[in-house]
Amino acid sequence: MKISMIVAYGKNWEIGLNNQMLWHISEDFKNFKQITSGHHILMGRKTFESIGRPLPNRTSIVLSSKGFEHEGVYTFGDIQEAFNFARANGEEELFIIGGANIYATLFPYVDKMYLSEVDFDGEADAFLKPIDFAAWDMVEQRDYEAVVSKGETQSPAWKFKVYVKKD
Repeated sequence: MKISMIVAYGKNWEIGLNNQMLWHISEDFKNFKQITSGHHILMGRKTFESIGRPLPNRTSIVLSSKGFEHEGVYTFGDIQEAFNFARANGEEELFIIGGANIYATLFPYVDKMYLSEVDFDGEADAFLKPIDFAAWDMVEQRDYEAVVSKGETQSPAWKFKVYVKKD
């Protein structure tokens, strides 16, 4: 089973503030949905609480040491148990979707990264640990311009990149 992470982050590795996302980019949400649909998604309790419900057409796995329970969600206190559950269900690509502690803890297991680099430089209280790209090959990149309407930025410019771990 391949283990992938999918994350959007700002110029200073920002990923959230007060358990909320820092921007709203509808094209990035569509991308996330298309990539993760039909797969298992693994997240921490706080990330699940920020979403508020299991996402449609995905199997939600929450890592929590506090015995978290929610209808339609599978909770594990142990990383390997979560991985084994996904494997036992025939998962071919498990997606890690956050938050900061989950990304940091599970990064050593990651084989593939789906990264949305957002042109954002602002207040945050959750950050991705900086990634050393020396061990990774970029296999895809798409650039998106900012969406501006009536002189106001509706969504910032961003780049979508896919990396695979070098052999």
